[in-house]
Amino acid sequence: MKLTCMIIDDEPLAVRLLVSYVEKTPDLELLGSFTDSIRAINAVKEQKPDLLLLDIQMPNIDGMELAHSLPEQTRVIFTTAFKEYAFESYEVKALDFLLKPIRYNKFLAAIEKAREWFGIVCRGSETVRDAPELATPTPATLFIRVDSEWRNIAIDKITYVSCIKDYVMFYLDNEPKPLVTHLTMKAVEQMLPTEKFLRIHRSYIVAVDKILKVDRNDCVYIGKEIIHVPDGYQPAFQAFLESHSFSQNR
Repeated sequence: MKLTCMIIDDEPLAVRLLVSYVEKTPDLELLGSFTDSIRAINAVKEQKPDLLLLDIQMPNIDGMELAHSLPEQTRVIFTTAFKEYAFESYEVKALDFLLKPIRYNKFLAAIEKAREWFGIVCRGSETVRDAPELATPTPATLFIRVDSEWRNIAIDKITYVSCIKDYVMFYLDNEPKPLVTHLTMKAVEQMLPTEKFLRIHRSYIVAVDKILKVDRNDCVYIGKEIIHVPDGYQPAFQAFLESHSFSQNR
């Protein structure tokens, strides 16, 4: 599958290295490279590359801020020397996070991950641009960082998610303890498919097919947890119940 890309990094040496990597990677076309993030924004919006190889710490507009303004079909691979940004990269749905100095084998693995992602989106199209209106498919698994390793979990195994400050706990079927990672609930909400998960509380997201019952006090029974749905989440919750229940008038 052929992909197009752009490079944005305020370090000329880093740009030249990535350009050399792109040039020797089959079916990867470079549309442009920039050391100035402001100049880069218009080019990205105009040409809409499939991939953006993006540094984070840059003058004027940093990479994380820039990533929030990208065209919908453009996906990001972050390139940075600062690993503490890895968790924040979830919020912009980055495909990968490469730490400098970047070796070609790591770069190539990130590109292959991108090909796999776009291949699912296209569902057999020859290029990404052949199917611009196709919706993003529901992923089957999700990688989360637990302690010092990445765990690949099946999304269908998630029962519910809860949070305490900036730590999120994933409760899974047949797992005695939750998986704990450093994330925000906003990032988790963006990561999980909306047709399968519903946020019913500031601190809870539940798998709708794992809800056992809802009592008259608007308490949701799921797993071993009982969660009361507060007023702020009632409209969306009631709309969900009405759309998934039999009405006496039907």
